[in-house]
Amino acid sequence: MIPFHSAFYSKDLEKEEEETIASLIRKCPNMRLLRQIHSHIITRPLPISTFSFSLSKIISFCALSPLGNIQYAQKLLFQSPNPNIFSFNSLIRGLSQSQITPTTQPFSIFKHLISRGHPHPNTYTIAFVLKSCSGFEGQQVHSRVMRSGFASSSFLQCSLVDFYAKCEEIECARKVFDEMSERNVIAWSVMISGYVKIDLFNEALGLFGDMQKAGVVPDEVTMASVVTACGGLGALDVGKWVHAYIKKRKIVIDTKLSTALINMYAKCGCIERAKEVFDEMHVKDSRAWSSMIVGFAIHGLAEDALSIFASMEESKVKPNQVAFLGVLQACAHGQLVSEGQRHWTSLLESGIQPSIEHYSCMVDLFCRANLLQEAYAFIKNMPVEPDPVIWRTFLVACKKNKNMEKGELVGQQLLKLEPFNPENYALLSSFYAACSQWSKMSHLRKQMRDKGFKTVPGCSSIEVDGIVHEFVLGDWSHPESKEIKEVLTDVMRRVGSLGHKPNVSGVLHHVGDEVKEEALCEHSERLAIAYGMLKTNAPVVIRIVKNLRVCEDCHEVTKIISKVYDREIVVRDRVRFHRFVGGTCSCKDIW
Repeated sequence: MIPFHSAFYSKDLEKEEEETIASLIRKCPNMRLLRQIHSHIITRPLPISTFSFSLSKIISFCALSPLGNIQYAQKLLFQSPNPNIFSFNSLIRGLSQSQITPTTQPFSIFKHLISRGHPHPNTYTIAFVLKSCSGFEGQQVHSRVMRSGFASSSFLQCSLVDFYAKCEEIECARKVFDEMSERNVIAWSVMISGYVKIDLFNEALGLFGDMQKAGVVPDEVTMASVVTACGGLGALDVGKWVHAYIKKRKIVIDTKLSTALINMYAKCGCIERAKEVFDEMHVKDSRAWSSMIVGFAIHGLAEDALSIFASMEESKVKPNQVAFLGVLQACAHGQLVSEGQRHWTSLLESGIQPSIEHYSCMVDLFCRANLLQEAYAFIKNMPVEPDPVIWRTFLVACKKNKNMEKGELVGQQLLKLEPFNPENYALLSSFYAACSQWSKMSHLRKQMRDKGFKTVPGCSSIEVDGIVHEFVLGDWSHPESKEIKEVLTDVMRRVGSLGHKPNVSGVLHHVGDEVKEEALCEHSERLAIAYGMLKTNAPVVIRIVKNLRVCEDCHEVTKIISKVYDREIVVRDRVRFHRFVGGTCSCKDIW
């Protein structure tokens, strides 16, 4: 319905009317009253401009307010004879943020706007629609940007960088970034964040260096991404320098940046510093509490994780999914079965829907405690289908307990679920090797060769003097490989003199024990530890990051090294941290 509009309004009266209506809409407590305001507007003789202004405010409220109704906003816009660009922008933005509408809708509204020819989209329209675009749709919007004359808009260029990074088209993101005539702190932050999102941590830190050279001062958003990159690399020295840089520059350490620092220190094996950052926080949200709980959990400090979880509840901060995930991880790593079951019950009673990761933690809890029957029963009673991660967790437990019957059954199930995942073949091969089923192992290895599968080689890194050195299984290409071999020779001589017998059961080759022992000596973490011993002296901690789980023999040898050479060694593998001191490991041989 289009109301009769009076032509006798003065400009002052128009403005006063608009301010009154805007105030009423802004303070509206629910949709029922908003509909009354809407009815009042369309039945009053308002000037065209005031009517259009009021309608745009109603659409904005319905689209963006938590009290609004996105469907009502959409209906209003399409019924309006001449909606302005503010109305379109509000609806597109609301749809892009909505959890209940299809992700294609913002782009559909954008196409409708283009087809109308009026009003013309502005930079905000394009920025909002990019947030919900898929790759192909975003490329179409990019073309529109180039044709519409907005290509020089730094605001839109930042949006395009963010869009391509979100779609993991990082080369396209970098191309847009490099073509920007002026790069403000937002542009640099978006590009650095884009690298971090897809785990290109070295590239992120390299770009941060370029940002400093360009004289652009970073803010807390930039630094949160930089700190995350340090954590991803396990680069503690660089992380400490970045933390000192933040303090020196007096950059605001908000909740997000503090949480990033907690994660960084935890991932770099320095849980004490993580706790210091946590204790210094004046306001702790659920993410900060969760990060601290997970940090303690991956370090095997189950009691500390449970204590922090209890403090979180006492502080009246509602535990989120990650907090429960952390506390279940802690119980699994500490073999606290009863405690884990109690927290599982709390999770179910909290109203939070358990994710597949929570179910995986419970399976891990039973498996680490060697309760295979309980683990299998839990899997069978799950209301969701177990994913390959759960079956792999169970297969590792079967390998540890040499349970041939269930292990082979689960292994075959894995190959059916993921027939093209080399990790499943490698894990089942390892299981057969542990059970001395050499013919089955050989058959499986032949299948892998025939299908062209290649397993991911073990890779370990160590940071020395701010430089990260990487070592790969059996790779002697490091420029100081001769000296590394000498250290390893001395290590194996001293370890052997203490009576250590290499555990060759995990070597996937049916060859003599002597050859297997040589293969164990070339594991990536041993190369990295040897390099750490070569380049540093006690009390400097040797910190290693490995992409795979530590094998049993390397774990035992590292314990002996820590005692014989009086060195503290911290190894972060794919699952957790191991802190070796004086011949013992923080994991208590549970991993």
